[in-house]
Amino acid sequence: MPSVYIEIVKECPVTGARAGILHTPRGGFPTPLFMPVGTRAAVKTLSPEELKEAGAEVILANTYHLFLRPGEGTVENAGGLHRFMNWDRGILTDSGGFQVFSLGALRKITEEGVAFRSHIDGSRQALTPEGATKIQEALGADIIMAFDECIPYPADYAYALSSTERTGRWALRCVKAKTRGDQALFAIVQGGVYNDLRRMSAEYMAALDLPGYGIGGLSVGEPKGVMYEMLGAVTGCLPKEKPRYLMGVGTPDCLVEGVALGVDMFDCVFPTRVARNGTAMTYRGRLPLRNACYAEDFLPIEEGCGCYACRSYSRAYIRHLLKTGEIFALRLLSLHNLYFIARFMRDVRSAIIKGDFPNFRKNFLENWQY
Repeated sequence: MPSVYIEIVKECPVTGARAGILHTPRGGFPTPLFMPVGTRAAVKTLSPEELKEAGAEVILANTYHLFLRPGEGTVENAGGLHRFMNWDRGILTDSGGFQVFSLGALRKITEEGVAFRSHIDGSRQALTPEGATKIQEALGADIIMAFDECIPYPADYAYALSSTERTGRWALRCVKAKTRGDQALFAIVQGGVYNDLRRMSAEYMAALDLPGYGIGGLSVGEPKGVMYEMLGAVTGCLPKEKPRYLMGVGTPDCLVEGVALGVDMFDCVFPTRVARNGTAMTYRGRLPLRNACYAEDFLPIEEGCGCYACRSYSRAYIRHLLKTGEIFALRLLSLHNLYFIARFMRDVRSAIIKGDFPNFRKNFLENWQY
């Protein structure tokens, strides 16, 4: 068996939704699952113990940022990411591709890889498929991602075709560079917003017969309907017995629609980012707790929520902390939002297993307000 694989427990006969168990060297984790983002080997404002209380099972760390600081050698000397950040559950590292390509004028793409200037000190750096793979092997995550080029939106067909083909060649180089048997390499499907390119990329990556597949280059500015169309084009081309991971998506409506299209894994900075902006996530939508209407609101963030913030504090108190600049507010909201997302994914999974996912999806989307 590969070091990481998925066991499908139940499939929805109406949609493509799947409930399963993602087996890793650190244990089995129920799917569909959401992975909080710990960019620099930490989820902002929260400790590992708080992440566990929130229900986190697998977290994501960023290859680009850890390559620049503290350097993969330091992490390797510490015993790998799990020991370095005191996290004994699953870790996935991205390849750094998205971060490098977001540098714009600071980077240059060639067939060999990407040359760029560090956003920290301007120093000249480079990432290649082989280099990104070796860095992730040193970091020691359970799941590592192939180096890819994230196609921006919009992009014309000729550029998207050339980029997608290069991502395929890079994926093959990552496969050849990988040496550790205790890590699972996932390829990343690209193709922009073109159905034929998405299918071409998915079929090529599926032929590599890797343990799992990421779906990248979505939620980069395209309309949600286009994102769902591209997802539908991809998931039908990927092996049913392998995990599917939609990268960078984290709003509840996109999560439930992604699950309906057969996705098993998600990650996004959204829950913690909006928390740091003073916004709580609930089953009915977002609560901007800085607003004056919450000044005398002594209800918890969401009634019935079991997180520490909701058990202990009111909306009015958290608003007071936000207005006075207290960091505790950001911690409480981050904890609540990650707890909410984990609970939401458990509810999605339960609906699939009970055979009620179509009704769950319909009722949720009717009542949730972005």
